[in-house]
Amino acid sequence: MAANRIVRVVKGRRPKVVVIGGGTGLPVILNSLRKEDANITAIVTVADDGGSSGIIRNYINVVPPGDIRNVLASLSDLPEDELDVFQHRFKSDDDFFSGHALGNLIIAALSEMSPNIFDAVQALSKMMKIDGNVFPASNTKLTLNAEFTDGTTLAGEHEITHSGKHVKRVWVTNSDNPEEKPKTLLPVLASIMQADVVVLGPGSLFTSILPNLMIEQIGEAVKQTPAEVVYICNIMTQIGETENFTDADHVRVLDNHLGGNFVDTVLVNTRPVPEDYMDHKKYDEYINQVTPDFEGLRDMGCRVISDDFLKLRDHGAFHDGDKIAHEILNLAFQSGNRKNEVR
Repeated sequence: MAANRIVRVVKGRRPKVVVIGGGTGLPVILNSLRKEDANITAIVTVADDGGSSGIIRNYINVVPPGDIRNVLASLSDLPEDELDVFQHRFKSDDDFFSGHALGNLIIAALSEMSPNIFDAVQALSKMMKIDGNVFPASNTKLTLNAEFTDGTTLAGEHEITHSGKHVKRVWVTNSDNPEEKPKTLLPVLASIMQADVVVLGPGSLFTSILPNLMIEQIGEAVKQTPAEVVYICNIMTQIGETENFTDADHVRVLDNHLGGNFVDTVLVNTRPVPEDYMDHKKYDEYINQVTPDFEGLRDMGCRVISDDFLKLRDHGAFHDGDKIAHEILNLAFQSGNRKNEVR
């Protein structure tokens, strides 16, 4: 255990925090939670089919490794120079390995050597000295499907995000056997049911968070868990997904997909992104800042925690992981003590 971590306990144990999602925002939160010594389980989407992950997924027939790789790196106790090797991405002029991250290739290799992706990730977790658990949302490749507001449908995350259309709803199917209902594993469900806090996000609403919840078993577990369910609202809206959305609109989409109000607390950033700060060429999927609608959130039964959660970096708007982690740990402490009082 690192000497600089803040230790908080719930009745003699580390608070159990489950984080569900994918994309680039997830590792930021996980790294900060790790510094606070939370007992972390990350449940990671396996429906990504873009970039290096998509190429490996198609050629080697394994679940996409990119999000899993980034989560492993964020929870690893390996020295920084070793993590740099794991995260190294080959240059574009390396024709054979062009664009691939070494960690993606390692995960693909272990997937071939192991009975399934779940076992492969657990083996790699031991090698990388992971402080916590990293669970793929499913043991099989999943395909993300979307219906758009114009009534048309598309399959595949890459196709959906580059369609130029507005997403209305999403669902997932088994990539190799579309007739078979997507399933998760018992450790995933157990972690959700035993958590003090279940965190959704941050990340793309339709393509990073909902693909996990659309596995029926995971969605039901999140609805039934006695844990505090927390949604970290995105700072910026995204083209084709959440254009002109308020924070309440984000939660409304989650509720509509799962068939009922289930989010207990929403973390909302209130600090404005300075005008002309965002580099919209570099971050071309983001449009404008999410509009607050606290009354709408409360109408859906949500507690609102609003604060300056903004971190400006590299001409982009990100969440301040340390501030978010602090709030999550406070909620975990409260939730854990309530559950112990009930017992």
